[in-house]
Amino acid sequence: MASTSLQIDIGNSSAKWRLVQGEHVIARGRYRPDDEDSRRALLALQPAPVEILVASVATEAQESALAQMLGAEWQLDPWFARTPQRSGRLVNSYADASRMGVDRWLAMLGALQKVEEQGSETRLAVVDAGSALTIDLVAASGQHEGGFIIPGAQLMERALLLDTDRVRFAEDIGYDLLPGTSTAEAVRHGIALAQVGAVSLALARAGAPEPRVFFCGGGAEPLLQLLELDGELVPDLVFEGLQVMHARG
Repeated sequence: MASTSLQIDIGNSSAKWRLVQGEHVIARGRYRPDDEDSRRALLALQPAPVEILVASVATEAQESALAQMLGAEWQLDPWFARTPQRSGRLVNSYADASRMGVDRWLAMLGALQKVEEQGSETRLAVVDAGSALTIDLVAASGQHEGGFIIPGAQLMERALLLDTDRVRFAEDIGYDLLPGTSTAEAVRHGIALAQVGAVSLALARAGAPEPRVFFCGGGAEPLLQLLELDGELVPDLVFEGLQVMHARG
């Protein structure tokens, strides 16, 4: 039987996990330290993992608490991915590589791996729509050209509601690009306009050659639909980069 790998992506608000057996994902879920149900679901996984791989933008204290909990359950030391200066062909543009969020690095690494598996070399753009909206450009050589970090949709809405007294609504309104005819529509549609506009402008100003665009993150699917461009939705891009980086040692 193929061995099992527990892979965890710790974001700013919660953690996603998946259990991989061989080449197949056999379970998925979310974990929050303050949610006992999510803790029980994570620790009840079967079959038990033989390795634990973690991508984390959490604090050292949060990482330590997670490692202690997982180690007590399975007697395993989790492997935490850290952003390096280089991994394979992917080269970091930061003077201090550790300052780049490892989720951005792994998403780029996952996208580059997909291109390499297809036997091609092409310029890439990786758009991760999570708590933050990040846009990163990677040259065909693997050199990171730079990127953008923008508040994500939920952060934009929270900031607007916290800092304004009269912007309030209870309606559950989706994201759209039409002008809003209520406060709820104006807020949600305005946020959509900002998110779509940011990605569109970043890609328009990226220059030639036109990059192949990958999307990941919880807000990626609606963002891609609003953009109406030829992008590729890969929800597990960070996990796939995590596997690649661990395999390379």
